[in-house]
Amino acid sequence: MRNTPIIPASDIEMFREASLWITANGTALLIYSAVAVGIYLLLVGIRAIVWRVVGSPAAFETNSWRAIFGRVLRRTNSVFLAAVAVHSVAASVPGLSGILPAVRFLFTFAVVIQGAIWLREFALAVIARRADGEDPHNSTLVSAMGVIRILLNVAIFAIAGIVILDNLGVNVTALVAGLGIGGIAIGLAAQGIFSDLFAALSILFDKPFVRGDVVTVDTLTGTVEAIGLKTTRIRSLSGELVSVANAKLLENRIHNYAVVHQRRVVMQIGIIYQTPPDIMEALPGEVRKIAESIPLIAFDRAHFWNFGASSIDMEIVFNVTASGMQEMMAARQTFMFGLVRRFNELGVDFAYPTQLGLLGGLDGKVVDPLAVPREVQPAP
Repeated sequence: MRNTPIIPASDIEMFREASLWITANGTALLIYSAVAVGIYLLLVGIRAIVWRVVGSPAAFETNSWRAIFGRVLRRTNSVFLAAVAVHSVAASVPGLSGILPAVRFLFTFAVVIQGAIWLREFALAVIARRADGEDPHNSTLVSAMGVIRILLNVAIFAIAGIVILDNLGVNVTALVAGLGIGGIAIGLAAQGIFSDLFAALSILFDKPFVRGDVVTVDTLTGTVEAIGLKTTRIRSLSGELVSVANAKLLENRIHNYAVVHQRRVVMQIGIIYQTPPDIMEALPGEVRKIAESIPLIAFDRAHFWNFGASSIDMEIVFNVTASGMQEMMAARQTFMFGLVRRFNELGVDFAYPTQLGLLGGLDGKVVDPLAVPREVQPAP
């Protein structure tokens, strides 16, 4: 079985011919080298000017687009500038055609590596911008950024390596196919781990909730204590710590109470049917006055809406301009106290489920017991 060389014989011959050409044209090469050095120094000067115009990334807001652009530019390597200078001279001077293939290969190598460095720096900066606002000492965020950095390095530099090998004349079709099949096999074997890992990254960067938020997921309500690479731990209202797989967590509808700016309160009360119509008509206005006298309450409406079995029903709606549950319950309680006091002053009775027995008088008409005077004068 024949062994196929890693570098084709044509490329080895290319470098041998370039070596012979350099030996035979030493004087001309010195002149052209001086020109290449001049171009290199010019490129270095341009790079310094651009750095000065853009400014130092530390001088701007962290993870701003200008700071990101500055970080990417500062990753420009001097070897890349030297490769550009040499290639410019070799490509423009007919006398250097003997070394042009070798120079072109080295230039391609430098461009591919420099492009990979720029792309890696830009991707990491964008991810850091997306995670801006998180605690930099959060162990989960540090672990996630480490995993992302490894994945980006492997992916970007693997592509760069394939491009370089392809320029060397190596048949990369089998290599790409092998990498694809290997990636599929690894993905299937670790499907659960990767699904939870990417779900954790989604939680960290999309931020449906952060640590300390009170959330409801399915039937679980509690405070988020930690967001891990595989599970999220939630302290339930009853005290136990519940671990939920990140992938399962994102499959459910999440209610986040930490981002509530105001809470809506809908309250229904009932008054007895014996309430005088004039007082009944004035009650919505009285309810408004009570609500508007309480801080944090933004009154919406109060209407009678139904004739119930044992009450005339009123619906009261107002908003509490506070995000905390305790503030909302305190404002609601204060409103209820005020409502009870004012109804007591007006002589309005709250209704509750009752059965009223009516008696028939001597004339056959129904007698309402509430309408009979409590003190009856004895007959003479």
